[in-house]
Amino acid sequence: MYSIDLNSDMGESFGAYKIGGDEEIIKYVTTANVACGWHAGDPMVMDKVVCMAKERGVMVGAHPGYPDMMGFGRRKMVLSHDEIKNYVRYQIGALAAFTKSYGMKLQHVAPHGAMGNACQYDEDIASAIVEAICEYDKDLIVYYCAGAVLGDIAESKGLRTASEIFADRAYMDDLSLVPRKMEGAMITDEDIAIQRCVKMIKEGKVTSITGKELDIKGDTLCVHGDGPKALAFVQKIREKFTEEGIEIRHL
Repeated sequence: MYSIDLNSDMGESFGAYKIGGDEEIIKYVTTANVACGWHAGDPMVMDKVVCMAKERGVMVGAHPGYPDMMGFGRRKMVLSHDEIKNYVRYQIGALAAFTKSYGMKLQHVAPHGAMGNACQYDEDIASAIVEAICEYDKDLIVYYCAGAVLGDIAESKGLRTASEIFADRAYMDDLSLVPRKMEGAMITDEDIAIQRCVKMIKEGKVTSITGKELDIKGDTLCVHGDGPKALAFVQKIREKFTEEGIEIRHL
């Protein structure tokens, strides 16, 4: 029996601005990566998403990013090791206050955007994130993009990890995600995206943007909650996975 955790980035609205369809998407996923107020989100949004997750039995993880709300955390920033470490620790602590108030335990940490992409090769950034997690709670699971050094560093420190694959993103030949500015970075056809997901889960293979067949390991599958077809993706993923004998379940 094949199985996968299905996650989505949520809580990325803030103030009067609504981003994503959290209320609908949360009905279909097993895990929510919740923005912690820096690249997106605010205390009211965090509270709402954690409350919905509690009601639906959805696990909650922190989705920390750079302090860059105007750029949605997707722009590179030059920060020191200690800055990254403390920024991540700060955001984890903020979300943990909400999970604790609802009698839930924070399950994982999934770095967002430019911070997460940097963890593919940047050992200093990855180490800073791992240190923040270790000093807060070594029971937290580290979500890392498949092939990223973040996974290796987290495991070397005794942390549990989950290799994350993406339903709606294309891959470079080195398993890094295709930069969003490049044509073909986002996969907008649900049927193509879902077939790729099935192949990644059942065969451990993905076709890169240049056509190369790459080995890939997936423990958790992400659908970006801010995507225009996010709801259609998660609905069709559930239907197709049932047909393919792939069970969607918590880690």
